Amino acid sequence: MAGGRISSTLSSGPAVALTKTILTIFNFIFWISGIAILALGIWAKVELYIYMELSTVYYKEAPYILIGVGAVIVLVGSFGCCCTFKGHSVLLYMYACFLVLVFVVELSAGVAGFVYKSKLEAGFKEGLGTALTQYNKDAKMLKAFDGLQHNLHCCGKNKYQDWFDTPWEEQQKNLTRVVPKSCCRVDQSKCKHYDLPADSKNQTLDIYTKGCYDTVTGFMRKNMALIGGVALGISFFQLLGAVLACCLAKNINKSKYEQVK
Repeated sequence: MAGGRISSTLSSGPAVALTKTILTIFNFIFWISGIAILALGIWAKVELYIYMELSTVYYKEAPYILIGVGAVIVLVGSFGCCCTFKGHSVLLYMYACFLVLVFVVELSAGVAGFVYKSKLEAGFKEGLGTALTQYNKDAKMLKAFDGLQHNLHCCGKNKYQDWFDTPWEEQQKNLTRVVPKSCCRVDQSKCKHYDLPADSKNQTLDIYTKGCYDTVTGFMRKNMALIGGVALGISFFQLLGAVLACCLAKNINKSKYEQVK
């Protein structure tokens, strides 16, 4: 009888230790993912929002949502570490509930992104067209469009020739078929950004010739499956953490019961 009790205690002890180790590794990865999402939200607010405001469909709350989700994940991950080390079953069950809640929020955000993908692309295309006509009138659009062209190596909405029929181009004295210097792929002081050909076929120019709309949406379409797969994987990874937390809580309760018995 005593031998059976000792054997049972020994079998539950290693199970608790093993589950704690695995859950600790999970907590660390989960916490790091929160830091990454938090950093992404801050970067989106500080840098990316300037370009995204070119779109007619832009949700200003998006960076704050990322920052909020990242901060919550960091806090929940820290809470999970405390729960794991202290070994309180009630806290572990609470931690599992938090993980499921975060999973639901992230999955909902991912589904919404796929649903509104076409709407976002259409809004970006319309916004670029507006920015072209307002380039010389709105300082914010000027800065955003210049940054977009320079950093993404593109020019115009669909092609560099889009600039030829804009109010900005008409105001360039003694210059025809001109584009902003932000389109230059070489040193701007040496860049020929005027008297450009109507067709760049078989010609090497000092400017970028691909339109910004195709550059941005092409990147999104090419990497959407990868980004979606990674996001989905991270979301379901949290369910694994919830299962581990419940298993650890169950093993801890079992171990306490066996000791009392």
